Amino acid sequence: MHSIQLGLKENWKQFTLLVIVNAFVGGMVGLERSILPLLAEQAFQMAAKTAILSFIIVFGVVKALTNYFTGSLANKFGRKRLLIAGWIIGLPVPFLLIYATSWNWIIAANVLLGINQGLTWSSTVVMKIDLVGEKKRGFAMGLNEFAGYLAVAAVAFLTGWLAGRFGIRPVPFYTGIVLAVAGLLTSIFLIKDTVHHVAKEAADSNIPIRKKLFRETTWADPNLGAVTQAGLINNLNDGMAWGLFPLLLASKGFSIGQIGFITAIYPAVWGIAQLFTGHMADLYSKKKLLFIGMLLQAIALLLFPVAATLLHYFSLSILLGLGTAMVYPTFLATIADCTHPKDRAASIGIFRLWRDLGYAIGALLTGLLADLFDLDIAIYAVALLTFLSAMIIRFRMTIQ
Repeated sequence: MHSIQLGLKENWKQFTLLVIVNAFVGGMVGLERSILPLLAEQAFQMAAKTAILSFIIVFGVVKALTNYFTGSLANKFGRKRLLIAGWIIGLPVPFLLIYATSWNWIIAANVLLGINQGLTWSSTVVMKIDLVGEKKRGFAMGLNEFAGYLAVAAVAFLTGWLAGRFGIRPVPFYTGIVLAVAGLLTSIFLIKDTVHHVAKEAADSNIPIRKKLFRETTWADPNLGAVTQAGLINNLNDGMAWGLFPLLLASKGFSIGQIGFITAIYPAVWGIAQLFTGHMADLYSKKKLLFIGMLLQAIALLLFPVAATLLHYFSLSILLGLGTAMVYPTFLATIADCTHPKDRAASIGIFRLWRDLGYAIGALLTGLLADLFDLDIAIYAVALLTFLSAMIIRFRMTIQ
């Protein structure tokens, strides 16, 4: 273990490979981002918003549960094995989307995609934190999320463009085949496990091992609990944006190409800005970054229903992306700071369990509100929840 070194500079080759792998992971989500709600309406004649958003509900629940088990099993089986397993499970996803003859095929694809995302994204997050040690965790998470969400945006834009030119199926989903194969081969042949880095950091850590980790990460600890609720609300509003934004924009007369552009801007800003906000989490108050980030999201969502032009939606998507970028790497850096190295994977898994349940809760809640009232009411409700989440951070967190 004496040859094992912690740090971004010391482990830059493996870190870079993990960033690339996480870009492949994010691209798998971007595959559906622009066009799946439209596919539901056009190919399967689905009108109810709750039914259309069912694929996000399934994805969110499955990914959340997989996150939890990935965190709890990471120390037992190793990060690399879980990463490879995730890619194998993700391989059928684009084929199911291409050849689907009923909405049940889409649901099945999102079950597999949820497992794929839980195993692969959780593994790459934990492995990067393992490599860098205590220093530059925020920057490391910023790079990780930058790669993942920039890929979400790039593939969302690409599939929207391809759908506008060649039709919704099958051409846009060919992208997923390339991503899944590239991710699997890179993980098998180039990625190394980080178990020895964990052992080295654990030997020097002064943070106590927590006895009730699930309870404390979920709510009991004021810092971990505040981060976890904010993660859930963040993904709740992202799940709403994923499912309802394309429908709202289509109802206002925007073309598929324009919808792809607008829906890609938000994750693009989210991804790119994390190069800076992640580093900010190492230098400035994590509590302030989390509070301001959630508040910016709430403001953007509040204005979204009253926007009218492409420029309006472009500007609000930038604001929403900036707010999300401020909180996303800060969530993970805060949890890593507050937990023992041996607790880290499990605590991050618990946080990601609740955070990604936000996808399901957001899709179900906003789908019901959209069906009972309209799209605007659903978006306003999520804006209010996001504002309340910011207030919890402001008044509950104790660390600075």
